[in-house]
Amino acid sequence: MRDGKTSVYCTAFLSVRVVASGTLRDVVSTVKNALDDRDLTQLLIFDDITGKQIDVDFRGKTDDVLLRLGEQFGDLSGTEMNHQPTRRVGRPKLGVVSGEVTLLPRDWEWLKSQPGGASVTLRRLVGEARRAGGKQSKLRESQEATYNFMTAMAGNFHQYEEALRALYAGDLDRFYHFIDDWTPDIRNHIKKLASNAFPEGDL
Repeated sequence: MRDGKTSVYCTAFLSVRVVASGTLRDVVSTVKNALDDRDLTQLLIFDDITGKQIDVDFRGKTDDVLLRLGEQFGDLSGTEMNHQPTRRVGRPKLGVVSGEVTLLPRDWEWLKSQPGGASVTLRRLVGEARRAGGKQSKLRESQEATYNFMTAMAGNFHQYEEALRALYAGDLDRFYHFIDDWTPDIRNHIKKLASNAFPEGDL
């Protein structure tokens, strides 16, 4: 969930512990004010959506860090408001677009025999295909985010490779088994990233 580049949601780790979680600006402000320079050099911040590490320059005062953050990631909060579509009173148009579909005669006969006719049936089939594709896309994105974070933070953990194979095999039970004895904060964050990574649904 993002409301601008500087509103990326992320989690900060110091060694194997979570020290802050929230928007990028909030996390950066929190750790900058709470940690000393030595700890800040060892801090790792990860995007909660992609699982990738976010590099932040912590030199200077908090305002300096946030200023560079804005320059680095941009701030689209105002842009989004300026591009809201104008709303009109009344019933919205359906936006139907006509086009040509080529099918075999037996396919046309089947479509015409369905409740609502050919057009309704085709729209339903397209909708079902889009929903199925959306689920697959979420699954792949969740697997990729989990892989990115696991590689960075758990690459040398016991049974890392086995856990990775279980992730991509869609085997939730084995995945849980292999990461069960990992450091709690890292294990819990992996489960969060992997919430859509298995066909069975959310973890």
